[in-house]
Amino acid sequence: MPTVPSLSVDDALAAVRDSFGCSLATERVALPAAWGRVLAEDILAPLSLPPHDNAAVDGYGVCGATGGALRLVDRVAAGGVAQRPVHPGEAVRLFTGAPLPLGVDAVVMQEDCRTEGDGQVMVPAGVAPGANCRRAGEDVRRGALALRAGVRLRPQETGLAAAMGLTALPVRVPLRAALFSTGDELHEPGVSLPPGGIHDANRYAVAAALTALGAHVTDLGILPDRVEAVSAALRDAAPAHDLIVTSGGVSVGEEDHVKAAVTALGTLHLWRVKIKPGKPLAIGAVAGVPFLGLPGNPVAALVTFLVIGRAMMLRLSGREGTMPLAYPVPAGFESTRSPGKREFLRAWIEEGDNGRGRAVPFPTQGSAVLSSMVRAGGLIDLAETVRQVRMGETVPFRPFAELLW
Repeated sequence: MPTVPSLSVDDALAAVRDSFGCSLATERVALPAAWGRVLAEDILAPLSLPPHDNAAVDGYGVCGATGGALRLVDRVAAGGVAQRPVHPGEAVRLFTGAPLPLGVDAVVMQEDCRTEGDGQVMVPAGVAPGANCRRAGEDVRRGALALRAGVRLRPQETGLAAAMGLTALPVRVPLRAALFSTGDELHEPGVSLPPGGIHDANRYAVAAALTALGAHVTDLGILPDRVEAVSAALRDAAPAHDLIVTSGGVSVGEEDHVKAAVTALGTLHLWRVKIKPGKPLAIGAVAGVPFLGLPGNPVAALVTFLVIGRAMMLRLSGREGTMPLAYPVPAGFESTRSPGKREFLRAWIEEGDNGRGRAVPFPTQGSAVLSSMVRAGGLIDLAETVRQVRMGETVPFRPFAELLW
């Protein structure tokens, strides 16, 4: 693919959306194993929810929404069945979830009623028809779209499937991601560092992010800055994986060999994305397997992955959407900046003087300051055109909790 000199973040996300799709197989898994998996097919409701009219509260079912002294004729608990219809002047004792007997058109809460010793109950006047009644299908109607393909299943989707009587769901098999870092300066945590050496943080951070998004990660370790070693690792990883991710080696230095290795084995598109932190980003394919090359600086690697890499992974996994919703939050800072790049500031939300939350950026925003990601709760998303941020001005805030789901 030809080299693109510069891309906006939106253009990069559009290119990811247009360039990648899902080819993962589908399997059926039991509901307890479905959490966190991507639904592969639309699910139409096999029955209505609730399946029958029922009481929303503990109380008394009445006919004709009448008040006054009514004769108690039955008692129905959840899971029970009424013995006969209810007529005007009569009432039936009902408990939450109990099916409504024929004739009942309102349920009066028990705390608003008073029972009498002669088998009667005093019900207040003015009961609205339909009060405290749950109607069959008011949640989901039989045959309606209940769960949409492409959603990553949360506890609530699993619960809805169970409520509809389903025991298993069709889901995509997990994305298999191969991951390695490059750089002679990198060493595993736990070893003594030689002069000039650093511990490899990127591989662990990116592996955790991939896992949080549902991938099964193969850690290929640290590769030396030699094109032969990088090429061999890429060649070996391709057959058994759906995505290959690297950290480092995609800039323009003489020791950045990932570009050459990927180009020799497939295709490479070196993107200069107008993003801060970030910028050098490699997108391509190795023997037909999608490839993502992240920057070497740890914050740049993580932020670029959460913004661009996440969108790529979602497409490959069969999920809907690209970027999650940004929340408008008052700025707890002032800033003057040069326009031209979309900047993602590491920030947290703190309580302001008026009790409202406000976004406060970490004081040091360098692309190697990994502690800023630890302190932050998310990213302030400043558009390319923004020149100044004033105190109290609304800024978009993207929580890590949503970027990592």
